[in-house]
Amino acid sequence: MLTKKQLELFDFIQKYTADNGVAPSFDEMKDYMGLKSKSSIHRLISALERKEVVHRLPRQARAIELGLSQQAIDIANDVVQIPMYGKIAAGLPIEAVADEHETVSVPANMTGAGEHYALLVEGDSMINAGILNGDTVIIKRAHQANDGDIVVALIDGMDVTLKKFYRRHNSIALEPANPAYETRIFTDDRIEIQGILVGLMRTY
Repeated sequence: MLTKKQLELFDFIQKYTADNGVAPSFDEMKDYMGLKSKSSIHRLISALERKEVVHRLPRQARAIELGLSQQAIDIANDVVQIPMYGKIAAGLPIEAVADEHETVSVPANMTGAGEHYALLVEGDSMINAGILNGDTVIIKRAHQANDGDIVVALIDGMDVTLKKFYRRHNSIALEPANPAYETRIFTDDRIEIQGILVGLMRTY
């Protein structure tokens, strides 16, 4: 993730290079950023190098090139890549198929610490929670949940569903957010929590 000044300088380098075919000089970067000394630009460039979004070429004038890796582009745009684990039912449970090779870009502030993955919602049982058919939900991997959390629950070791979680004595209730569907009750040994909903993305 880039700071505000790092992103501002990166955007300037990117635009200047696209318009002129060469990178800006340190003096041009200093003037653009409104800084008094080139040492401040050196510090910003060094930070961009550590984050692999630019590279300095030794012993060359205007010797800055943009990082071309997907990771560099993601850092500059403040996004991260997380795996897409197929479809999940927001209605009747269906099997979720993980595809380790497919990823999705999500805003960095939607994830934070921990391991995350994405699922494509099928069904309408969570519409009153604002989760619609075709939405992409962002899930933080977890094995425990609190009452009211929206969870990815594995049922009987083979079916996965997205529901609100509630513990009832020695049982677990998976509650929809649509009155057309019934709350389903399971014994503890039939349910494994696989993650908690932390975000949602929608394409119009």
